Amino acid sequence: MSFPPPITAFEGRLQRESIFWQEWFPLPDQIEDKYRWEDTYAELTWPLLLTTVQKVIVVDYGMGNLRSVERALAHVAHDANVEISSDPAAVRAADRVVFPGQGAMPDCMRYLRETGLEEAVREAAASKPFFGVCVGMQMLFERSEEGATPGLGILKGEVVRFRIDPAHHEYKVPHMGWNEVNQAAPHPLWQGIADATRFYFVHSFYAVPTDRAQIAATTVYSKPFTSAVMRDNIFATQFHPEKSQAPGLALYKNFLNWNP
Repeated sequence: MSFPPPITAFEGRLQRESIFWQEWFPLPDQIEDKYRWEDTYAELTWPLLLTTVQKVIVVDYGMGNLRSVERALAHVAHDANVEISSDPAAVRAADRVVFPGQGAMPDCMRYLRETGLEEAVREAAASKPFFGVCVGMQMLFERSEEGATPGLGILKGEVVRFRIDPAHHEYKVPHMGWNEVNQAAPHPLWQGIADATRFYFVHSFYAVPTDRAQIAATTVYSKPFTSAVMRDNIFATQFHPEKSQAPGLALYKNFLNWNP
């Protein structure tokens, strides 16, 4: 008897997997030894019950488009449990962490510290797949011009405000809307996403990494700026994947499958 390829992911739907296996094995009423069939089926499917479903935490420190991020991740997370949490212990226990941010960076940094999440976020950024979004990307850097605010300092560099030449009056601040993201280097999170794909932006500040090798993408708004960064287990975007339709969902799906 030939066997199907081994199942490598448990999608949380054991009934669906049961149907899959029954297509490969005769049903009990089609063979004489019903008990032999049940033993064979159990032997092949019991490992599915022991497969650990990975836990993805969207960090809630009071600033961010959390529900939209959660829904986008859940839409593509067939083998993961996605939760919003403000509990440092949950962040530490997570397999993957998504760190959104929205609003003014001074407020984001203050709320992060007041909620007791700063150390848990630092630990996550040092040890597990970590995705920063918008101000969540900016906070990874050393400082910001916005309120002369110190950041987490996980990445070297600063966050600066758009300075638009008055001659280019067509460019407004904040930068808001769809724009092309030009991939600066190959990365697993770009898999299946064409270079210069358009993503959705809403921001007045952007990061300037000290180490240009950490630039994952750039975008042009009056002049080029860094729109995504990468380092080891960290990937972060200035744009909002959860607002970017199919390309944003593809990026989140790649994050969930990424094993740095």
